[in-house]
Amino acid sequence: EYGVSYVYVIFEDRTDLYWARSRVLEYLQKLTGKLPTAVTPTLGPDATGVGWVYQYALVDESGAHDLAQLRSLQDWYLRYQLESVPGVAEVSSIGGFVKQYQIEVDPNTLAAFRIPIRTVIEAVRNSNAEVSGRVLEMAGTEYVIRGRGYLQSVEEIELIPVGTDGRGTPILVRDIGLVQLGPDQRRGIAELDGKGQTVGGIVIMRAGENALTVIERVKARLAEITASLPEGVHIVTTYDRSDLIHRAIAVLRGKLVEESVIVTLVAIVFLFHVRSAFVAILILPVAVLLAFIPMAYLKITSNIMSLGGIAIAIGAMVDAAIVMVENAHKRLEQSPSGNRAEIIIAAAKEVGRPLFFSLLVIAVSFLPIFALEAQEGRLFTPLAYTKTFAMLFATALSVTLTPVLMVLLIRGKVRPEAKNPLNRWLIALYRPVLSGALRVRWLTMGLAIAAVGVTVPVFMRLGAEFMPPLNEGTILYMPTTVPGLSIPEAAKVLQVQDQLLTTFPEVERVFGKMGKAPTATDPAFVGMAEITVTLKPEAQWRPGMTWDRLLDEMDVKLRLPGFPNIWWMPIQTRTEMITTGVRSPVGIKVLGPDLKVIERIGIEREHALATVPGTKSAFAERLNEGYYLDLVVNRREAARYGLTVGDVQAVITSAIGGETVTTTVEGRERYPVNVRYKRELRDDPDRLKRVLIPTPNGAQIPLGQLADIVITQGPPS
Repeated sequence: EYGVSYVYVIFEDRTDLYWARSRVLEYLQKLTGKLPTAVTPTLGPDATGVGWVYQYALVDESGAHDLAQLRSLQDWYLRYQLESVPGVAEVSSIGGFVKQYQIEVDPNTLAAFRIPIRTVIEAVRNSNAEVSGRVLEMAGTEYVIRGRGYLQSVEEIELIPVGTDGRGTPILVRDIGLVQLGPDQRRGIAELDGKGQTVGGIVIMRAGENALTVIERVKARLAEITASLPEGVHIVTTYDRSDLIHRAIAVLRGKLVEESVIVTLVAIVFLFHVRSAFVAILILPVAVLLAFIPMAYLKITSNIMSLGGIAIAIGAMVDAAIVMVENAHKRLEQSPSGNRAEIIIAAAKEVGRPLFFSLLVIAVSFLPIFALEAQEGRLFTPLAYTKTFAMLFATALSVTLTPVLMVLLIRGKVRPEAKNPLNRWLIALYRPVLSGALRVRWLTMGLAIAAVGVTVPVFMRLGAEFMPPLNEGTILYMPTTVPGLSIPEAAKVLQVQDQLLTTFPEVERVFGKMGKAPTATDPAFVGMAEITVTLKPEAQWRPGMTWDRLLDEMDVKLRLPGFPNIWWMPIQTRTEMITTGVRSPVGIKVLGPDLKVIERIGIEREHALATVPGTKSAFAERLNEGYYLDLVVNRREAARYGLTVGDVQAVITSAIGGETVTTTVEGRERYPVNVRYKRELRDDPDRLKRVLIPTPNGAQIPLGQLADIVITQGPPS
């Protein structure tokens, strides 16, 4: 990718983000004057790549709006509406065409009129401005004086004078070339469901915000906007992280309910006394609800990790209550004629102290988690907080609320433990096992040690991973090809890939993106595709279809030459890319001073890794397969005609590459005005040699006499 560079500044963990941004801005100010003239450093949004929480596409079923009109609607209306939503850092656009006023001048006509292209550029630039004449007072009223002169149409550009001929007749822009509306250069495209190119939007969440809250606000704003969209245009959601959040929390809440029900049933079955079981049952929700109080003060949201901490603690939270109730039952069984309340209180005191400290030990067992830093700390700290809070409250309740509930609820006839059929059966099963183990205690110890020894090799072969893969319910397909792929070819390949993916019955929607969106959070290049595949609920899948089997079928069907397959999920992908800079779950980095040697070693590793069992695809980045057309100015020849290197390069920049000389102001909308030579004069090296360079004495010299044109290869970015 040319014309853009990314610099990532990594601060220490827990550094205030906005303090860090202000420091970076200070240093960027110091760079003023040290960078090349055309280089402008900008600070990215206060977000990360993981902040891509919501994506959408604009669809026009009426056919009345082309891609340029849809892109204008996205850039100048939808984008600003959504960026005003609290919690949104940036809304980036992808796909479509950015409208551009194009002035394609004829160099032969310029030569005939002896007008250099710089004169045309300055004339256009000076014809697009508005000025103030302060105020004029008339009849006691002040009138603000405005000089209105913004360009707003092709016709107005055509009427700009750039000089005069020998008879004094004005020469207008329309006399020296063609003025038309066309597309600005594209570095990214979008495609929907294999039906063709579309315009998309990417909502990027501000760092530290709650994703679910931000997405709900965005959806509410989109609902307000929908009524004001042009007829036939509607917004299609292509990625919505709130679906994953709702699904994950719903599953976890279901597991919490299941755990609570199991604990309740176990308490009833083993205590064999419903009223006594309610002592343990009531402790559970009280401790959980109390744990949410410090969570609210610490602004810990109900997410997968925080609720997971409660799930881990549920079993241990009722231990004290069950032990206390069982001890009370035993004491009541031993003293059936004594004072019930006194016996229960004495039983609670008997085991209260050891139970309190045992629960306290469990509560503090997660304290080392708080010492974790960086990613590990941010990931596991919410779990440690909620688990610790739940256990601390359960510990406190075990010596406060539990004895009170025991006095209130343990009433009526309490059956002895021996009359519980389940207990009798378990005791009968356990006693011979225990007796046998004690009789052959050395054999028992030997078997235990042998069992540990057998597990050691198994443990050593276990894989290691930072966190288990989360099934997000959405696939991110990321094929990457070698550098140099053109935008038209990329669009063809992307549509084919999307069409193949839509043939799977399990697929609900496919949104393909290739290339870069204009945001600092997206460092992609044209040869890198990111195809978001939204799946239907699993209940609608083919019988027997699983996630792994579906990926295997997709992998086989989408094996296109030159595009190795990478199957990931959106959050996992962006997390790994931010952490390691590698676009796959497993990557190898080769470092060294020589790019050619690095590329050779990388390709060797690619071929070797492709044969490793379990590898679906392997791809090494090509570091020297970017294609360049170098125009090397011959200083001696240029000096013969009184030209500097800068004079020649100015023509290369403006006439060949095209120069954006000004920007139109059309209400809220802004569009660039670009000046360059006609396309047929700059579409191959031989014609480039015939591009004319004006000299100080008015002569026109072909570029081929002033510079060597060489096709080379080098780094693609």
